[in-house]
Amino acid sequence: MKTLFNTKKLSFILLLIILLTPMFHLPFSVSVQAAQPFKTEDVDKFVTNYIERNGLPGASIVVVKDGKLVYEKGYGHDSEGKPITEKSLMRIGSVSKSFTAFAVLQLVDEGEVQLDDPVIKYLPEVKLDDSRWKEVTIRQLLSHTSGILNPTIVPPASNLKAGVERLNDWKLQSNPGEKYYYSNGNYWVLALLVERVSGIEFSQYLKQKVFSPLGMNDSLTTVNSGDFVKGLPKGYVTAYGAAMPWTELEAMNMGAGSIISTASDMGKWLSMHTNKGKSGTGEQLLSKKLLEESYSPQLGNKKYGFGWELSLPNVKPARISHSGVVSTYQTQQDIIPSSGYAVAVLLNSFTPTFEHAYEISSGIIQMTEGQEPVLKAPISKIIDLSLGVITLIYLILGIRGILRSKKWSEKRKQHPTWRFILRLIPQLVPTLLIGWLFFIVPTLQNNSSTTIDAFGLYPAAMFLLAIVFIIGLVLTILRIYYQITLNKGKRL
Repeated sequence: MKTLFNTKKLSFILLLIILLTPMFHLPFSVSVQAAQPFKTEDVDKFVTNYIERNGLPGASIVVVKDGKLVYEKGYGHDSEGKPITEKSLMRIGSVSKSFTAFAVLQLVDEGEVQLDDPVIKYLPEVKLDDSRWKEVTIRQLLSHTSGILNPTIVPPASNLKAGVERLNDWKLQSNPGEKYYYSNGNYWVLALLVERVSGIEFSQYLKQKVFSPLGMNDSLTTVNSGDFVKGLPKGYVTAYGAAMPWTELEAMNMGAGSIISTASDMGKWLSMHTNKGKSGTGEQLLSKKLLEESYSPQLGNKKYGFGWELSLPNVKPARISHSGVVSTYQTQQDIIPSSGYAVAVLLNSFTPTFEHAYEISSGIIQMTEGQEPVLKAPISKIIDLSLGVITLIYLILGIRGILRSKKWSEKRKQHPTWRFILRLIPQLVPTLLIGWLFFIVPTLQNNSSTTIDAFGLYPAAMFLLAIVFIIGLVLTILRIYYQITLNKGKRL
């Protein structure tokens, strides 16, 4: 087998599939007759069709309008085989940032902090290895314009303070207030700010000042995104149009992505946001002025407020949103100012190539606008199956190469050592790189992830890489073995 030739051929096939993939991203109308007024049976049909078409295990949704509950329901099942309901616990990932920002704004409302105060005024113990850190304000942390980078590998921590201390040797990647860089680090610091100023541990602050007043009795927050929570089953990862239960990746994410909630509780949260900051009992949890500020673009950042993302001008109707992803769950929350509707979609699965929660929420929003929702082709399934085909092709070619290893070595037994090694490079370099990814990266920065965790991040792609690694390793070993054997025989 001419390894270099086949590698090029395989690369061409992969490129072709990637280029053709958008051709499959075609709309498929669902036979839902949207009508006025908004009909909940249409939502049921749309969501049920969507999760079946895309191989998702379950979903829970809630719809509110002008502070009132319109509809809430669960679909599918969890990893323990129980039906998903509107009361099923789910990890909501970065949707947690909206709650952290809300807590900070409550302190602003009470006159405890000022948005344009430097952070070090309240947290002098947080000291980045950058002289510009003293200029960073609370507003800049809230709007992701502080210049703090977003960490790729996040080890777990025993508490929030220990997690934030990791920033002490970081540097800013831009001048404060100059550019937008989305970073979980901003919200770790904000959570610690809430603790220091209020004198209440962050998770207890949310419980006392946000969850309890809203009646969000099932919601809670943890230090690490993978911490055990009673009543919360494993989530799923999707691959090839199916879903597999998987253990959540362990990472310190308090303030940025570690809230656990339900669709029912998220409905109460969104009801408050569509009722001028008032709870169901009429309690004003945040002033209307600061609530509107949280939805407004900030200096140096036109697409993010305080814990809320702002839709692009071409998105109709305009929405105030935030998505949330962890390695086994996915969430989307949307507020539509023009209609007073708000939607939250919680999924007990994660798909690396597609935001299903966003698509489901968008379909429901279409129905609230009196439009017929559209189901797109199952793009994530198509991508995974395409990778599956490439994996199969590579496996077949690899087995063929393994069987022909002796013959390959015989043809090159007269080559000098340097030339023989050069011929091994096409399979040796990918093998080393993938080996580094699988076995070295998970151990970096003292994080708790494993090679199995790496597989869960994108199973279809990781399985392809695993096949490439195994084939390359076996080919290299066999070719070296036969070359040594043949050279010994020649000397004898």
